[in-house]
Amino acid sequence: MKPVSSLSQFKHVHIIGVCGTLMGSFAAFLRRAGIRVTGSDQNVYPPMSDVLTQAGVELFSPYDAQNLDKIGGKPDLVVVGNVISRGNVEMAAFHERGDTYVSLPEFMEKHLLEGTRNLVVAGTHGKTTTSSILAHTLSECGFGPSYFIGGVSQNLPHSFHVETKAALGRYFVLEGDEYDTAFWDKVPKFNHYLPNDVILTSVEFDHADIYADLTAVKKAFSILISKIRTPGRLIACIETENVRELISQAKVPLITYSRNKSDDADYTLGVMTSSGEGAKFEVIDRDGKKINLEMTLTGEHNAINAMAVYIECKELGIPLDRIQAGISSFKGVKRRQEERGEVKGVLVVDDFAHHPTAVRETLNALKLKYKGRRLVTVFEPRSATSRRKVFQKEYTEAFDASDESFVAVAFDQSKIPSDQQFSSQDLVAGLHARGKKAAFFEQIEDGVTAVAKCAKAGDVIAVLSNGGFGGFIPKLLAALQAN
Repeated sequence: MKPVSSLSQFKHVHIIGVCGTLMGSFAAFLRRAGIRVTGSDQNVYPPMSDVLTQAGVELFSPYDAQNLDKIGGKPDLVVVGNVISRGNVEMAAFHERGDTYVSLPEFMEKHLLEGTRNLVVAGTHGKTTTSSILAHTLSECGFGPSYFIGGVSQNLPHSFHVETKAALGRYFVLEGDEYDTAFWDKVPKFNHYLPNDVILTSVEFDHADIYADLTAVKKAFSILISKIRTPGRLIACIETENVRELISQAKVPLITYSRNKSDDADYTLGVMTSSGEGAKFEVIDRDGKKINLEMTLTGEHNAINAMAVYIECKELGIPLDRIQAGISSFKGVKRRQEERGEVKGVLVVDDFAHHPTAVRETLNALKLKYKGRRLVTVFEPRSATSRRKVFQKEYTEAFDASDESFVAVAFDQSKIPSDQQFSSQDLVAGLHARGKKAAFFEQIEDGVTAVAKCAKAGDVIAVLSNGGFGGFIPKLLAALQAN
């Protein structure tokens, strides 16, 4: 198979920025393929350092021009993470020496994606969960897909996998990230993914550090749609005007879906029931035919994620019973409604939600899943967008499902002009104005103490952050135990 044989030219690959989730998964994949992998990062620490060491990746820290001598021999290729700047000392040393370097998306385009049917899941929200459900369902149906996903699935053994069996590996599932590729290649990563099928979940303004406005975001997704290859299709959730505008440009077969019957979509969400074990729901096509799906996840947003997977698998010709079995056996993605522990009747849930839409959908889903339990939310504004005031008002409205909220000071705003900075204090004031209980904290330890003190048996505490949050969750679990 072409993508596998193309790797045989590489004996040694060096990765700059190896401890990122995606780069680390890629490094482990190369090791499984029998390639020597060295890697560097500014900070090397568990759990990623343990994962990479166990995979056989040789690690160096911090970035240093002397690492070129330490790795022993000139690598066949240097792969550069998108967090690396032009001024990085190690990057500059490789460039000066004349080593060949590429970004990870460019590597995939050249060496992994030409010979496969590429199923790209893109959108502001839901792409990690949707791509994980799709890869798992195809695996369960015996297709042995390759996949590259920006999260850790509870079902899949890796986040980056290339199928080597000749009879399998026809499909390559990719989470299509709209973030930029590299310091020399300021285009979305998904521009390199040679899409055949695209699932477009949503389009909103995000990534305020690289996109000037919503128009720039829509332009990026417009380019993705224009790159869909033949044979191919676009499967789009048309719940927003942004998506409805973009799909008018499609030159390939278009299939639409929505939770709203008024959207005149090809597939809509029917009756849905939720419980602590998950959800059951109907998918209704244009002819009124209903099929039933169930999943371990809750929330309408996850139901439409699963609906998109159903549509794609149906179009690929997979029998309904096998699709149903695949979706129902999906266990979820780490840091998406992930139960981290229950202490003295207090359940702590970890979720990646940071955009106001994701916060609202996640909290609504948790209210459905844990009916009758008080929902306490802890939020850290950490992403590039959430640390800016662009969504100050929208965040105030996103916490309505929470019974009590604790808001941390925004993560490092030193490079954001003061007049553009998000204010956690203003968010708390806005929640008070809406009649909600809320409190602000600056130090992790103060937040842990306050949350543990307010917690009561039966509570569900949702911790929302797209980063490490200073170890808030393990510290909270320890504090609950001590109390």
